Amino acid sequence: MIEVSDLSVRAGGVRAVDEVSFSIEPGRRLGLIGESGSGKTLTALAIMGLLPDGVTATGSVRYRGDEILHLSEHDRAKLRGEVMGMVFQEPLTALNPVMRIGEQIAETLRIHRGASRREGRAAAGELLRRVQMPDPEDKLRSYPHQLSGGQRQRVVLAIAIACSPELVIADEPTTALDVTVQAEILRLLDAVTVEQAAFLLITHDLPVVSSTCDEVLVMYGGRIVERGPTDAVFARPRHPYTAGLLDALPDLDEAAGARLRAIPGTVPALGAFPSGCVFRDRCERADGTCAREPALTWDRDRAAACWHPLGGPVAEEVVR
Repeated sequence: MIEVSDLSVRAGGVRAVDEVSFSIEPGRRLGLIGESGSGKTLTALAIMGLLPDGVTATGSVRYRGDEILHLSEHDRAKLRGEVMGMVFQEPLTALNPVMRIGEQIAETLRIHRGASRREGRAAAGELLRRVQMPDPEDKLRSYPHQLSGGQRQRVVLAIAIACSPELVIADEPTTALDVTVQAEILRLLDAVTVEQAAFLLITHDLPVVSSTCDEVLVMYGGRIVERGPTDAVFARPRHPYTAGLLDALPDLDEAAGARLRAIPGTVPALGAFPSGCVFRDRCERADGTCAREPALTWDRDRAAACWHPLGGPVAEEVVR
């Protein structure tokens, strides 16, 4: 459905996303994980055609075989909402503060489906019921600031799925929500994508990816450093960065007060990542070889960009 090839994003002359490639098949769930600053959100915004001014993308993004990365804004706007929907990280800033909720949901249907005002309002109420909004008819008349964080995220989800898009991108959809609301939003996302769409979940929450996604991409320094089936990657990570992320998860079986494990160092500022392997200044396995950039190399259905992958050498086939 979506095929991304050699996607690079430049911000202020700095390459923030570096030749990223992946594809999403219809009905599949793909997780994109990594620390803040790794390029996850910019990758999603490039796919959606929503990069801010001064930030540019090169490479290729194809929707069902047709190139869409370099379409005009007018043509990209036809795709957004109609065939691609996005659930944003901060619903309060994604929603129009001076429009009622019902109007914002109905607007998508009027633009893409030609719905009348009455039809749009009726469909908006049904969408709010579908995302399990309490008192949906009352919420249609509310403004975003009058809703809780979980309710606003439900509104953003309703807008994203209003036209039954074939791809839903969710960028940190549960950030700042309490655990109970997080579970509800993720269950709703899973339900609507089972019904109609492929799903790209961007998050740093590994347990969420483990329970939600078929395949996972691990991103660091603007590059994909590991990819493969979620269960296999989490059970036997090949890249030291992936292993570090998994090792940093709290272990409920450890003694109370035990010190949490952490990846050494911090994520460099944009443009300050080392040459060669972008992870080498934080990696305990790094040596002189790592000053050269490793390619993403495949071993069966797994891939890792590492000169010294965990578990031994990988195959010679190279994919960029």
